[in-house]
Amino acid sequence: MLLSKSDYMLYLAHPAWLWLKKHDKDKLPHIDDNTQATFDAGNLFEGYAEKLFDDGVRLGFSDYASYLALPEQTMEALLGGAKTIYQARFIAGQLTCICDVVHVVGDKTFDLYEIKSSTKAKPEHATDLAFQAHVLRESGFTVRNINVVHVNNEYIRHGNINPEEFCTITDVTSEVNALSEATKLHAQEALEVMQSSDMPDLSPVLAAGSSFGDWLSIYKSLTNPPNDSIYYLCGLNTAKVKALEDAGIEKIADIPDDFKLSPKQHKQATATKLNQQLITHEPIQDLLKSFEYPLYFLDYETLAGIVPPFEGMRPYQQVPFQYSLHILDSPDSELRHEEYLHREGTNPCKDVAEALRSHIGDRGTVLAWNMGFEKSCNKTLAEEVPELKDFLLNLNDRMNDLMLPFSKLWYVDKNFYGSASIKKVLPVLVPTLSYAELGIHEGASAQRLWMQGVIDGKDSIDKEVLFADLLEYCKLDTLAMVEIFNVLRKL
Repeated sequence: MLLSKSDYMLYLAHPAWLWLKKHDKDKLPHIDDNTQATFDAGNLFEGYAEKLFDDGVRLGFSDYASYLALPEQTMEALLGGAKTIYQARFIAGQLTCICDVVHVVGDKTFDLYEIKSSTKAKPEHATDLAFQAHVLRESGFTVRNINVVHVNNEYIRHGNINPEEFCTITDVTSEVNALSEATKLHAQEALEVMQSSDMPDLSPVLAAGSSFGDWLSIYKSLTNPPNDSIYYLCGLNTAKVKALEDAGIEKIADIPDDFKLSPKQHKQATATKLNQQLITHEPIQDLLKSFEYPLYFLDYETLAGIVPPFEGMRPYQQVPFQYSLHILDSPDSELRHEEYLHREGTNPCKDVAEALRSHIGDRGTVLAWNMGFEKSCNKTLAEEVPELKDFLLNLNDRMNDLMLPFSKLWYVDKNFYGSASIKKVLPVLVPTLSYAELGIHEGASAQRLWMQGVIDGKDSIDKEVLFADLLEYCKLDTLAMVEIFNVLRKL
């Protein structure tokens, strides 16, 4: 049994994560469609990054048999005089890795490159590369310079994608070399865990900081703790879990009053102990009094990608392709609804902005949930549609945030679990409304499916079904705001 680079990174995230992958992988969450789309986008960026190197030989694999053949193919490419190899695989004892790019700079001497779709080199990239460098050195090679190739977030598309401008190379040689001794130690520890018949302790205390949230989700799926467990306390980290576990505390209601908690954790714990909502009426009433009718409840859905799909766009830039708008002209008026959905594979900004201008008047409060996102969308539209810039920026001046009563802890329910997400608040305050029956349940899927169906033209997607699902999903987002607003104004 060999320890791969991904195995090693799982061990560092949590020892039990590696063990489960090797011994009981069905207990781990499967890769969902949104995660797979992220992987696919990373592979697309990899293609552009590889164009930075001349005369490269691409190996790679499509199945297990071709994966097993990679080390031999790598040696053949090197003996054949290849100067640059993509997806070369090396084995050193019980360790193995696939390198995104190795560039031959001398006799058995490489420059090593890792391609990442992030907008900067991160600490975990150095950890990843340290394992690769260790395998290469144990295989008898010298590693000279070590680099991360990542996305240039200041790149603006003009015409065809220019790899030289789209990609940035960051030298991380010193950071990687500083991890050399620790990597040797951790690799040996990982091998011992992988080969053991006993599963390591599952406790989240053993999770690495950056992986804590992901492992906590896995831990809860494996152990199924009750909803009042300490593992449902908001804002957890390894130190907090350790303190709670060391004190023998299992339930939120059993946390002592003098136990050190954040304000949000304290509110959640208090609501749980009292088994009642905690409502501070005055700031909620002041907020509602500041609203000017008509009220516009606005929600955008956006496209975004590593590779900018349209002229003038940046990597990962969020661009609205759809909105839902519920309108309440006066406190007692009948609720109205307007919407727009872009259905063509063209830049949607002008059509979205013009439709919005026809639906929103010159006065009245514009309400959003976590309004920073909608404000950024309005700024993007203003940049793309300068003739409507004044209108769009004025919307930001008129905007207020319906999430504030929950994010500011003026309204706390134990079943929010410390979250101000509309997906947590809605089931508690308006249980008759639910996303469960919809074809699309959250924004990441809306973005992915629209881009696959409209931009990529994926044949397997029925566009009429997709458009209907998108309209229903976005409409529920703004209807949810309306109904939560109705709950608040009855307080």
